[in-house]
Amino acid sequence: MNNFIYETPTKVYFGKGEEYKVGKIIAEYHPCKVLIHYGGKSAKESGLLDRVKKCLEEENIAYVELGGVVANPELKLVREGIALCRREGVDFVLAVGGGSVMDSAKDIANGAANPDVDVWEFSLGKCAPEKTLHKGAILTLAAAGSEMSNSCVITNSETGEKRGYNCSNNRMDFAIENPELSYTVNPYQTACGIVDIAMHTIERYFCPGEDTYLTDAIAEAVIKNVMKAGVDCLENPENYEARANMMWASSLAHNGLTQCGRECQLVVHQFEHEVSGRYPDIAHGAGLAAIWCSWARYVYSANINRWLQYAHNVWNLEIDFEHPEKTVEKAINQQEQFYCSIGMPVNLKSLGVERQSLEKLALDCSRNKSRTLIGYKPLGYDDILKIYEMAYE
Repeated sequence: MNNFIYETPTKVYFGKGEEYKVGKIIAEYHPCKVLIHYGGKSAKESGLLDRVKKCLEEENIAYVELGGVVANPELKLVREGIALCRREGVDFVLAVGGGSVMDSAKDIANGAANPDVDVWEFSLGKCAPEKTLHKGAILTLAAAGSEMSNSCVITNSETGEKRGYNCSNNRMDFAIENPELSYTVNPYQTACGIVDIAMHTIERYFCPGEDTYLTDAIAEAVIKNVMKAGVDCLENPENYEARANMMWASSLAHNGLTQCGRECQLVVHQFEHEVSGRYPDIAHGAGLAAIWCSWARYVYSANINRWLQYAHNVWNLEIDFEHPEKTVEKAINQQEQFYCSIGMPVNLKSLGVERQSLEKLALDCSRNKSRTLIGYKPLGYDDILKIYEMAYE
């Protein structure tokens, strides 16, 4: 087991009606003014935004609003939010929504607190934010896990780049998680969430590291239970227990717990970021589903014992010791069939990706052939292009 640091400073308020505490929670930080950051019309039409504002008003907390976050949060709106914060003297950012809203809020908080740095430089890895504003989240969608993660992913629509960066300043001070707020999430976005939550853990499961059997057991439980809860959510969108288990899995899958003792790089996420950066209408979870099985088929032979463990412990398959590759291939096929069963794509072509763009995607993912993605099987430009080609059809 590798050395690791496990840090989870985010305080979680979980359960029915917890959003009504938001005013009192934020009051503990003694803010001058709060930015309420959200996405589209659902926050307004559901009445959640009005409830949040009422809670702040009851505590005499001033606020301003900024909506308009899209599925792949854009740098342009982040810059607008930073300018608004500086102009209005905002010192607390409250995200009301899903992962895109939270990532946008994180970047705004970092940019506003570091006025001498162009916020995009954080995404490019040129520097890290030295400070940040206090921030919290009211979660309305179980998927990205941004409510407890140290990551932030932003899209620069001018360049077609989608970049993520990790740092402790990306952690939320608190997250309010009421599963009832996710009842209205449509089936497609629910399915995207199932994929994203599971993938945060599946990717960590296949990162290099040995003798992590406790971490493995936690990871396997998260993967299996989010798939079960997700199917139950699709069958009955107002199944509270299913929504609750899916929402809690979202937080556990991306807060570092399922990677303890392993070397972490989310390789398939790197593939997908290039796709949805160039095709911003593609939902992140859908892009992951379209790529993962091809990546799996390309890399599994580099550590077949790890994949046999996954096949047995996650998919309950008996191992064929004479032909172990058949067991692994069966597990990958079953995961692919699961994606199909919940309405997720299993190739890039069905998402509208053009074949002629694959080489450019591979160049960008490999940083113009200068980056190798780490893992049991390191992936350079040629490998990356081959996986994109396999994932196309």
